[in-house]
Amino acid sequence: MTDIKQPWILCGYDLFSKEGPNGLKIEVIARQVNKSKSSFYHHFADLELFTEMLLNYHLERAKIIADRERLCKNVVPELLNLLLEVKQDLLFNRQLRINRHNVAFKNCFEKSSKEVGEAIIGIWAEMLGLTNNSNLARIVLNLSLENFYLQITEETMTYDWLLNYVKDLQTMAGAFKKNEKMNSVR
Repeated sequence: MTDIKQPWILCGYDLFSKEGPNGLKIEVIARQVNKSKSSFYHHFADLELFTEMLLNYHLERAKIIADRERLCKNVVPELLNLLLEVKQDLLFNRQLRINRHNVAFKNCFEKSSKEVGEAIIGIWAEMLGLTNNSNLARIVLNLSLENFYLQITEETMTYDWLLNYVKDLQTMAGAFKKNEKMNSVR
């Protein structure tokens, strides 16, 4: 991304994270970056190309976030603090999930989710007490991410909300393990 295009991309990324594809209005973006609509067309040709560039930017961000996640030693507090730092990226991913009827959005959502999911699976399994059952840890992670993206909003994405979400998942995983032990005894 060139320095000239960066303000456009950042503005579009922010609008998409808040409003999804319906928020991508050239006139609104141009106003926010304090440029003319014709300047938009000069740099991007059309909204479709611009949206493609936003998706590529999101995938780049997912790689950066995954690298940072790999440095986290635990979910609480390190990963939760990181998630708050990348709130806009999570909200962008949420919009991709909501609008996954669009094949490009679906593909981007799956790639970015896989990238960040693989980065945290170790500390995730540890947090849930599932280090000996990586298969179950992945299943719980995938289901949790689906549910997570259904629930997050700009307002709900707080440390306390994230902490309660994680505690609920720990309780659920504990119940699975307890049930599994009881079934193995029978």
